[in-house]
Amino acid sequence: MILKLVWAFVGAMLAATVTGSFLVPYLRKKKMGQYIREDGPTWHNSKAGTPTMGGIMFITGIAFILIAGGIGDALEGDWRFFIIFGFSLIYAAIGFLDDYEKLKKKQNLGLTTIQKLALQIAAAILLIMLLRIQGHLSSNLYIPFFDVSFIMPDWLYLVFALFVIVGTVNAVNITDGIDGLAAGVTLPVALCYAALAAAWGFSSVGMFGAALAGGLVGFLIFNFYPAKIFMGDTGSLFLGGAVCATAFCLDMPLVLIPLGLVYIWETLSDIIQVVYFKLTHGKRFFKMAPFHHHLERCGWKETRIWFVFTGVSAALAILTFFGVVGRYH
Repeated sequence: MILKLVWAFVGAMLAATVTGSFLVPYLRKKKMGQYIREDGPTWHNSKAGTPTMGGIMFITGIAFILIAGGIGDALEGDWRFFIIFGFSLIYAAIGFLDDYEKLKKKQNLGLTTIQKLALQIAAAILLIMLLRIQGHLSSNLYIPFFDVSFIMPDWLYLVFALFVIVGTVNAVNITDGIDGLAAGVTLPVALCYAALAAAWGFSSVGMFGAALAGGLVGFLIFNFYPAKIFMGDTGSLFLGGAVCATAFCLDMPLVLIPLGLVYIWETLSDIIQVVYFKLTHGKRFFKMAPFHHHLERCGWKETRIWFVFTGVSAALAILTFFGVVGRYH
């Protein structure tokens, strides 16, 4: 099992790296560069024109592992690799439409909020229904660290699941604000999933987690500061989909609270900023939101933010592993 996961990690990393060596010059040649928001940090203006949609790199890496090794688990009846990847791919397609609209309009405004929300909710309903049919998801809400579960009515669980999925996907998207940040924060999350799946003998889920981690390492070769390419909404929505779909495949969505605390804090900082601004008629709680931009305003370099956020995510991943590993033992 361990060798299988190592192979998935290395294979996805190499596939993502090879893809990147072709994708970056191709996108640069086609002038498919990022447009910087007018209300965003002014010091990011120098990033304008950097190729986007780089999420294709780690998506390709995972797809390679799916084809090369995931079929074996599917033939044995475990389709979770396919389910997680397929769901994440739907979200990547939503992100691709958004990226494409931005490039076509030559501004950082793609699909409308209503359009994105409707597509995300439809995909989330599909995931929940599919996992129920496959028998991988129950209405028992598992509480991490306490090893107890509460049974919820099906309708209430569905509402809860939609909130968690849409919230998680957009939280990961918000975290993608500086070079390498979303990939760095998600890397320990993916490794945690792979480790838990290995401990429980869930080969299919473990392979996806390992492939996701490897794909992100390959992507970071090009995305770490100074970034040669951005993942775009194509990549960040895929990552959000992957993070929450894996949690639901393991039948413990609440694991996203400790494991995804960095995403949650980034989103909360945005909410706090907006609410405080309205309540105080123009005052700001943070120098800029989300929180990584606040730290930039405080003089932190992008590399420092990356190491601190990734380090916090890694610590949370280790804590989460030991907090839930006893569930299936």
